[in-house]
Amino acid sequence: MERIFKAFINSMRSLNHLARHEKPVQQELLLLLVSLPVAWFVAADMAAYLLLVGAVLFLLLVEVINTSVEATCNAISRDFKKDIQIAKDAGSLAVLIASIMCATIWIYHLWPLVRPLIFSA
Repeated sequence: MERIFKAFINSMRSLNHLARHEKPVQQELLLLLVSLPVAWFVAADMAAYLLLVGAVLFLLLVEVINTSVEATCNAISRDFKKDIQIAKDAGSLAVLIASIMCATIWIYHLWPLVRPLIFSA
């Protein structure tokens, strides 16, 4: 139990640091905060609610991993190295893919609500 508690403390320290210093994490935390009530009204059932919120959490997860890759690369060297560029670019690509997944899930669930407004005229 002590190990789990220490891991939780470490995780909260990391969340605190990222929330204070990393703009993308700040934006995604705000997106999560907004998504919680919006998903409640958009979702047809609990599974859809969990999918909508889970998509935002997944995006945040990938962003956290990308930030850890970038921090590790920066700790190794600030000089240009092709391998470090590939690692950072791959992390960025992972965030892009997660963003597309998240947006697709939200658009799919929002479309029935938005479509009548667009095509009613």
